[in-house]
Amino acid sequence: MTDPFWKTIPLAEMTEEQWESLCDGCARCCLIKLEHPDDGEIVYTRVACQYLNLKTCQCSDYPNRSKLEPFCVQLTVERIRQFTWLPETCAYRLLAEGKDLAWWHPLVSGDPNSVHRAGISVRGKALSARNIPEEQWEDYIVWDE
Repeated sequence: MTDPFWKTIPLAEMTEEQWESLCDGCARCCLIKLEHPDDGEIVYTRVACQYLNLKTCQCSDYPNRSKLEPFCVQLTVERIRQFTWLPETCAYRLLAEGKDLAWWHPLVSGDPNSVHRAGISVRGKALSARNIPEEQWEDYIVWDE
């Protein structure tokens, strides 16, 4: 039995398909994050990008996400270490730090819903930015990373 690709292929050498498959579908990266002006600490809110489908935890227009939402950041291997705001459970962050994927990751479990059943995703927890004015986002801070 051979090791899975994420254990044998460096991030920089992955195909686009392999890279994209690393996303576990948690949608935590789609949550609005706020930075404290005093110390630069990043905090997460329950407020999700207006283009996030809250039931599927998928972007409603993934190919055009950066055009639709200027703050949507495309994760690349060159920039992955800059994104310190990524959740500690994020596959991109884990692999960049030399760690393995969690048992609930769909590539490990073989089940795209395992991330939801494990309570890792924002399903049932997030609210759409369409319904919450920006000046109220601070009221929805949920955790620090």
